[in-house]
Amino acid sequence: MNVPTRVLLADDHPALRVGLCVLLDREPDIQVTGEADAGSTAFSMLQTGQFDVAVLDCQLPELDGVAVAQQVHRQSLPVRVVALSAYDDDRYLAGMQEAGAIGYLLKNEAPTCIVDAVRAAVRGESLWTPEQQSRIQHWQSEVARLWDSLTAREREVLQLVTEGLSNKEIAQALTVTVRTADFHVSNILRKLNAVSRVEAAVWAREHAGT
Repeated sequence: MNVPTRVLLADDHPALRVGLCVLLDREPDIQVTGEADAGSTAFSMLQTGQFDVAVLDCQLPELDGVAVAQQVHRQSLPVRVVALSAYDDDRYLAGMQEAGAIGYLLKNEAPTCIVDAVRAAVRGESLWTPEQQSRIQHWQSEVARLWDSLTAREREVLQLVTEGLSNKEIAQALTVTVRTADFHVSNILRKLNAVSRVEAAVWAREHAGT
């Protein structure tokens, strides 16, 4: 008798988890053996090595799905990841692909697609479509273009902005005038099309060095 594929469901919406459990558990070759409502919980469970496939929501609290998939990839954990999201977002697409997920599904897709994805994961198949691949490449090119538009000094300033330093503190850290720090920050916001320091800092945390 074949052993069912052991699945971890990670989503912070209880109703969705219940629906997915019912959907997957009715398949004789699939069994949901774990559930998590936060990324940190999901990763701790995956470290036990007791799962074959993880169906990860991209927007999990504490540690998002992309970060969980990245940790799984870095530690070479013996589990295949299927990304599940309510958002058709290029950033999540790229992040999940880079983290080794076998595919990216939307929550409004046909339920059979999720079942098929779990089986494809077990077989080691990729579910990335040509359209998704094209979008990811375009997104990565745009990120690289914006990063390359920053001078070495602006990247240094952006790192300090990300660390939460004010313009005055940046000036002190770099031994420049506050006016010069203001100038660099203004240039960074303009080049990144960011409306605030917070937005620029978020961009840097997500994309710097990509």
